[in-house]
Amino acid sequence: MNQHTLQAAIVAVALSCAYVPASRAMAQAAESPAPVKTVTLNFVDADIEGVVKAMAEVTGKNFVLDPRVKGTVNIISARPVARDTVYEVFLSALRLQGFAAVEDHGLVKILPEADAKQHSNVQSSRHPGSDGLQTRVFALAHQSAVQLVPTLRPLVAPNNTITALQDSNSLVITDYAGNLERLAGIIAAVDQPDEAGATMIVLQHASALDAARTINNLFAAAPQALQTLQGTDPTQRVAVIADARSNSLLVRAADPARLAQVRKFAALLDSPTSAAGNVHVVYLKNAEAVQLAETLRGIYSGSASPPGQVSGAAAPAEAAQPNATAGVAIGGGAQAASGGGMPATGDAMPQAATVPGIIQADAATNSIIITAPDAVYNNLRAVVEKLDARRLQVYVEALVVELTANKAGEFGIQWQDLGGIGESGTQVFGGTNFGGAGRNIIGIAQNPASAGPGLNIGTVHGSVTVGGVQVLNLGLLARALETDSNANILSTPTLLTLDNEEAKIVVGQNVPFITGQYAVSGAATTPSPFQTIERKDVGLTLRIRPQISEGGVVRLQIYQEVSSIADTANPAGVITNTRSIESTVLVDDGQIIVLGGLMQDSVNGGVAKVPLLGSLPLLGGLFRYNNHSRTKTNLMVFLRPTVLRDAQGAGALTGERYDYIRGQQIHAEPTRGAVRGNDPSPLLPPLPPASAGQDNRR
Repeated sequence: MNQHTLQAAIVAVALSCAYVPASRAMAQAAESPAPVKTVTLNFVDADIEGVVKAMAEVTGKNFVLDPRVKGTVNIISARPVARDTVYEVFLSALRLQGFAAVEDHGLVKILPEADAKQHSNVQSSRHPGSDGLQTRVFALAHQSAVQLVPTLRPLVAPNNTITALQDSNSLVITDYAGNLERLAGIIAAVDQPDEAGATMIVLQHASALDAARTINNLFAAAPQALQTLQGTDPTQRVAVIADARSNSLLVRAADPARLAQVRKFAALLDSPTSAAGNVHVVYLKNAEAVQLAETLRGIYSGSASPPGQVSGAAAPAEAAQPNATAGVAIGGGAQAASGGGMPATGDAMPQAATVPGIIQADAATNSIIITAPDAVYNNLRAVVEKLDARRLQVYVEALVVELTANKAGEFGIQWQDLGGIGESGTQVFGGTNFGGAGRNIIGIAQNPASAGPGLNIGTVHGSVTVGGVQVLNLGLLARALETDSNANILSTPTLLTLDNEEAKIVVGQNVPFITGQYAVSGAATTPSPFQTIERKDVGLTLRIRPQISEGGVVRLQIYQEVSSIADTANPAGVITNTRSIESTVLVDDGQIIVLGGLMQDSVNGGVAKVPLLGSLPLLGGLFRYNNHSRTKTNLMVFLRPTVLRDAQGAGALTGERYDYIRGQQIHAEPTRGAVRGNDPSPLLPPLPPASAGQDNRR
């Protein structure tokens, strides 16, 4: 189409829009022009850019044309078209050329259809208006969004998209508005609730728990092709759940044939047995058979005990039987007596006569053997199912932080005169003597090697003999010492234990303590000294007993002790420094809580001097001994319990701790050299994946 033809088409549209009858020309001169409701379109091989300009004049919209949009458009109307539908006709013509219009913030973008979906607006509900490209989100209430994608894919334009969001069970579809309305109707018709409801099958003889497990295992053991069909076709799915309270099966199956199969299997399992007392073996998964058997015995022995007897106690006849410790009769009459239980009359134990049976535990296989009628067994089986649940575990991390700072100083001068010692006649000696062992002048004169740490300066005038012992004639001793020590100790003991079970960890030394001594002597024997010794653990001790409530709060009975051997020697024995906390606290899962601590700041000081002389100005320092010390101690104990509810949580925690200690081994690997050689240090192997470990165990 040439430029002249395009101009003629635009003029035709403009004249058609501006046409006004002559009879109203005078009235419109004083009033605003009335809007025209129809438009005649006539575009033959018209360039798209020119058509877009004409549409902008007619519709009043602002268009943005992508540079890749090129070509011609043919729009021919034999009669006038309603002005409201002109834009829709234009959009339909663009779709035939492979282009699409996207409205965004008052602008209409003309883009290639393949790229238009990236610029479309998101609509969560019906959006009336143009037939432009839109993106809508359909939230499904009953059906699976993933399963609907293959069904709806052929109904979406090839260049447009449909995506399923599994987490929110929603469909995200980008398509033209008209097609989205059609898809919305289809989705609404498909997204209906399943017609299959839950069916209850009441059992008379068999245990619902055992029957549900058997039926589910039967369907799980079906051929692979059938299992695949069950996973993809909702009508083939079967769910069987046991209700222990009513001893019934709750079955959900969309296919009537599947439901009939479940009924058939349930009828076969619910057949009565010929024996009066049935023997059932229940294998436990988590509980301990011996303890659980005692609990079950207490249930019935408590209701069957006569007045004056403790619930669950064994009768004298039962104690005489060698096998009575493994089982107890839960009935009355002759059956109870033969089963090892307490014989009773109908008047003494009216309830026991209705529940005959025996409960025994086999520790080797961790199983319980129940000999009882079906009604009694079903009640016991329901109790066993609840008590045999997987117990939670608690991982406790304790943080013991101790900061100690010690500063001390001492200075003094001591005098001594032993010059006359050892000569005949009466002699006089004198001197000053300050401090304890290793610090006073007399002790050092006897043994110079016993001088304490610090600066020790003295004058020696040979040696003298005192009481037959030769000592140094130490005339003067000047001593000075200043100490500054700091300690930062962090201990992190960790412990894993079952709910309501006590656990203990000790890291330290087993130190002997002398508790007594004596000597055995006789007329013809040499006295032999003896000592009695008691060994005690010195180090770090952590003992806990957790109890987990329904809300996840952990009640902890905890005892924490940190002990060490003091450096100070004592003739009576070893001195230990002990810091311990014993408490019961409530802690949320994963919360860090402070158990307690100690903040101590002690200052000690003193002056030892000669009266009068030690108080003299300047010269008094020659007759004094000064010492001063300050010790600050900060001790805090923190605690954090973590509840492990399943095997995945325990495995993740184990893997984290395993990788940490392995990383510490790698970091501590010493550098190889000529002296050390090339021998590698022991190193933990990498932790295998959980799936691989399970395959190996199988």
